[in-house]
Amino acid sequence: MMTSTHYRTLWISDTHLGNRNTQADHLLEFLQQHTCDTLFLVGDIIDLWKMSKKGHWPKSHQAVVNHVITMAENGVRVLYVPGNHDPFFRKLVGHRLGRIEVHEEYVHTLLDGRQLLVLHGDCFDDHIAHSRVLFWIGDHAYETIVRLNRWLNQWRARLGKSYWSLSGFLKVRSKKAQHFVQQFEQKAIAEARSRGLDGIVCGHIHQAKLEEVDGVLYINDGDWLESCSSVVETQDGTLQLLHWATAHQQRVTLPPKVTKKPRPAFSS
Repeated sequence: MMTSTHYRTLWISDTHLGNRNTQADHLLEFLQQHTCDTLFLVGDIIDLWKMSKKGHWPKSHQAVVNHVITMAENGVRVLYVPGNHDPFFRKLVGHRLGRIEVHEEYVHTLLDGRQLLVLHGDCFDDHIAHSRVLFWIGDHAYETIVRLNRWLNQWRARLGKSYWSLSGFLKVRSKKAQHFVQQFEQKAIAEARSRGLDGIVCGHIHQAKLEEVDGVLYINDGDWLESCSSVVETQDGTLQLLHWATAHQQRVTLPPKVTKKPRPAFSS
């Protein structure tokens, strides 16, 4: 019998459903084994960019959508914050897709009272040099690397080996990629600080991270093309970054603060 872990909050982004290279099977498995009170979909959930060029919508992608809809119907609060690959949904900001709320951005209050700005992150692109070149080698080359990543891991699975990210391996060895990521992180942290908030949750750059920088939380929930990662808030307020495909429970953890009084669960 499948067991599940229940969380206060779950953040996922950059699932890129509709893209042939997305890890939809891993994502569905993850959602089936991780329930929550609140689910944030932090942009690039359905890759309308890719689908406009060449449609790809297998049963596994529809199964993920159906599962999220069922979660919402069963009482999970689901908030959709669109990104640059699903910009159509920004036209629906302030409305609902069935039981799913659509927001341009959102301020979420953790159990310990800290407030986090939740947005996709593409709003920082105009402030980063060469950001139009996807990460460091451009959109087409990036897609090629991700495709090779998919083929490589199909081969590894047949040999009984665990998932390994080729694209992640290459990115950490590229100075240009790391410079781009550092610029993005700095802009995100500065945005949270300028608003007087305690941190920020975003996606967009496909580089998962959970850390505190000079008193500001920087949280990137990664993606489901490469890292298969998500961020969760446990019932006691602990924040965890989960890398699902690599070790099924590989974690980076930040405990809750104890110095602030709890506030209501949500604020707009």
